[in-house]
Amino acid sequence: MQKIVEVFDTTLRDGEQTPGIAFTREQKRTIAKQLDRLGVDIIEAGFPISSTRDSEAVKLICEMGLSSKICGLARLLTKDIDACIDCGVDMIHIFAPTSEIQREHTTKMSEDEVKEQAYQMAHYVKDKGFLCMFSAMDATRTRLDYLIELYKTAEEGGADILNVPDTVGVTEPFAMYELVGAIYQAVKTPISVHCHNDFGLAVANSLAAVKAGAKEVQVAVNGLGERAGNADLAETVMGLNSIYRLKTNIKTTFLFETAKLVERFSGIQIPITRPIVGENAFAHESGIHAHGVIEKSDTFEPGIMTPEMVGHRRRIVLGTHTGKHSVEKKLSEIGVSPTKEQLEEILERVKELAASGKKVTDDDMFTITEVVTGEVSRQERVVTLKELSVMTGNNLIPTASLKAIVRGKECTSAQMGIGPVDAVIHAVQEIIKDEIGGDVKLKDFRIEAITGGSDALAEVIVGVEKGDRIVTARGVREDIVMASVEAFINAVNRLMQE
Repeated sequence: MQKIVEVFDTTLRDGEQTPGIAFTREQKRTIAKQLDRLGVDIIEAGFPISSTRDSEAVKLICEMGLSSKICGLARLLTKDIDACIDCGVDMIHIFAPTSEIQREHTTKMSEDEVKEQAYQMAHYVKDKGFLCMFSAMDATRTRLDYLIELYKTAEEGGADILNVPDTVGVTEPFAMYELVGAIYQAVKTPISVHCHNDFGLAVANSLAAVKAGAKEVQVAVNGLGERAGNADLAETVMGLNSIYRLKTNIKTTFLFETAKLVERFSGIQIPITRPIVGENAFAHESGIHAHGVIEKSDTFEPGIMTPEMVGHRRRIVLGTHTGKHSVEKKLSEIGVSPTKEQLEEILERVKELAASGKKVTDDDMFTITEVVTGEVSRQERVVTLKELSVMTGNNLIPTASLKAIVRGKECTSAQMGIGPVDAVIHAVQEIIKDEIGGDVKLKDFRIEAITGGSDALAEVIVGVEKGDRIVTARGVREDIVMASVEAFINAVNRLMQE
C-alpha cells in the first residue's frame, strides 16, 4: 500500500451537484480556503464549461494562491479543456462514459471511439502543459478487458493519474479490491478512486481500493454529492490514518470545523450519529459507558481515534441511562459536591425528567441540584435580563436593544444581526464581554420542540462555550426570540458561576 495517500476533494463540484445545493461565489471561496487549510491535495473547483457561473467561480479559486492544486472537470472535448485552461487550473480532469449502458444512452459512442478520444484529449491536455486525470465513468459496470485497454490508452496519451469511478455506487469492497488490483497490475500510472454511496459503501470501497494499490481517494465534505453522495472526507481520512496507519496530508484537527462550515453553507444538517463529526460521535449517556470513559477514554471509544484528533470534543449526556458518575463529574466542574444521598436524589430526578420525553440539559441538572442541595442557589446570577426590544421587518436590518444587570451593574446594548435571534445574541455578548472577560461563544442552537396552536411554546436549547468549558441550557417561551435569549443567558450564568 502507498505510504502517503492523496486526498482529492470534490465538494465544490460533485458535492454541489447534491439536489438543493447552490453555493454562492463567496461561499465557494471560503470552502476552498478551508479545504486548503485542512491540507487537501487537490480541490476540484467545478465544471467550467457548464455555465458562466461555474467558470467564474473556478477562476476565482484559481486566483486565490492556495497551496492545494486546483482541478477543473472536462468532457473529452477541446472546448471543455480550453475552458479549464482559461480559468488557470493546475489539473484537468477529463472523463467519458465507458459502460455499455451509458455509451448507448448518453454519448452514442463506440468503444473504439471512446479510446481514440481518450488518447487524443489526454495528449491535448499534456501538450498544453497541464496535469491530466482520466476517468472512465461507470468503471465498475464496464467490461474489465475493455476498461484496462482504455486506461492503457489514456496512459499512452500522457494521463498523469487514472481514476476508477463507482459512478452509481453498485460495487462492494471485495469487488473493488479485485478491480483496482487488476488495473494496478496492468498500468504504471497512479490510480485514483471515486466512490458513490448508494448502498452506504463509498468509504469502505475507497479503503479497499487503497489497499489494492490506489494512490488517491476522491471525497466530499459530509459525503455530499449526487443521490446518496460521495465517500465522506472525514470518515475516509480517519479510516486511512487510524485503521490502516497510512499517512495523508490532512490536518485532522480541522475536520470537525470543516464539516460544520459546509453544513452551514449547504443547509444539510449532519446527522447526530454521523461518525467523526456528528454531535454524538464522542457522546456518552449510558452509566457504564460514561463511567468507563471518565476513568479511561479507550474503554468505550476507539482509542486509535480521539475527539481531540479531529477537532471535536467528548460529551457526557444526561438521560434515562445516566449513571451517578456522569452527574458527579458535571457537578464537580462547577465546584458542587453533593452528599451520597443528595447525589442519588439528583440522579433519580434527572432520570425522571428524561423519561418524560425531555432532553435533559446541564441547566436542568443544575436547577435540580439547587433544589436538592441549596448550594447553587446561593451563587449570584452574573447576568439578569431587565428589558428587551427587537426591531425587524421588510427592508429593516434586525436590531436588538436590551438592558441587563451584569454583576450588579446596569448595562445596555444595541446590536444588529442576520435575524432577530442573531441580533439578541450579539447584544448579550456585547454587554458581558467587559465584565466577564474572554470570548463567550454560541456553539449550538436548536429549536427542540414547539407545541401546537397560535400560542405555541417554543423550546430553545443552546450550547455556550468559554475557553475549554461548554454548557447547554434551555429557554421556554411563547416567543422564539425570548426563548433564545433566556436560554443563552441561563447558559452564561451556569458557565460563569464560580
